[in-house]
Amino acid sequence: MLLVIDIGNTNIKFGLFEGEELVMLARVSTDRTKTSDEFAGEIHAVMRVYGFDERQIDGCIISSVVPQVLRTVKQAIITTVGIEPLVVGPGIKTGLNIKIDNPSSTGADLVTGCVAALHLYGAPSIVISMGTATTIIVLDKSGAMIGGAISPGVSISMTALSDKTALLPSVAMEAPKKAIGKNTDECIRSGVVLGNACMIDGMIDRINRELGEECTVVATGGIAQEIIPSCTHDIILRDDLMLQGLRIIYNKNRG
Repeated sequence: MLLVIDIGNTNIKFGLFEGEELVMLARVSTDRTKTSDEFAGEIHAVMRVYGFDERQIDGCIISSVVPQVLRTVKQAIITTVGIEPLVVGPGIKTGLNIKIDNPSSTGADLVTGCVAALHLYGAPSIVISMGTATTIIVLDKSGAMIGGAISPGVSISMTALSDKTALLPSVAMEAPKKAIGKNTDECIRSGVVLGNACMIDGMIDRINRELGEECTVVATGGIAQEIIPSCTHDIILRDDLMLQGLRIIYNKNRG
């Protein structure tokens, strides 16, 4: 079985594949203070909760945007599973043609998401990841990554709104029934949820116009579940997009 790990700024996703089937998906918090032994304990516990054993794992691959956590999780895998994991980065075959100013600066998460979208849905396509930041990455009709856009994540915006204003409270991230709010809670939810949905719709329109063709749009990330249903475009929601990308990249490098 293949263990895939996606280390983000807020959460770490663990996935377990049996062939092409995702048989486990779990999340833990990205805690930069944890030791490798603490992460090893979490990995062991998660495996047991879902009825699996570390001895069933014969391969592992990691994508990370948090270097210090990558080091501790990598050591935790060596401790618990006894294998050296592959890490998405320089020297790893992805099959993705990256046409930006500095390809080596491309985040492992962006590469992984694009590999999955290209493999599963083809090109041209737009890959949206909604986590700590909201990233919008474009694949042209040849399947090359040609660039995109990055904006503050929805949670960051909501936290800043409540922290930097004296009278505006923190509210639940739920779509309001109408764009015109009748109270503070509804107004904030309209601005945050519908406002971000409009931003995504508008960016899709602009990208389609720049390319001169319609793109398939795929979205992932925990916050995407709250925002994407309010968009007007047809957008595919794939919570497991990064994990699928890791599986595909692993298979390209397993030889």
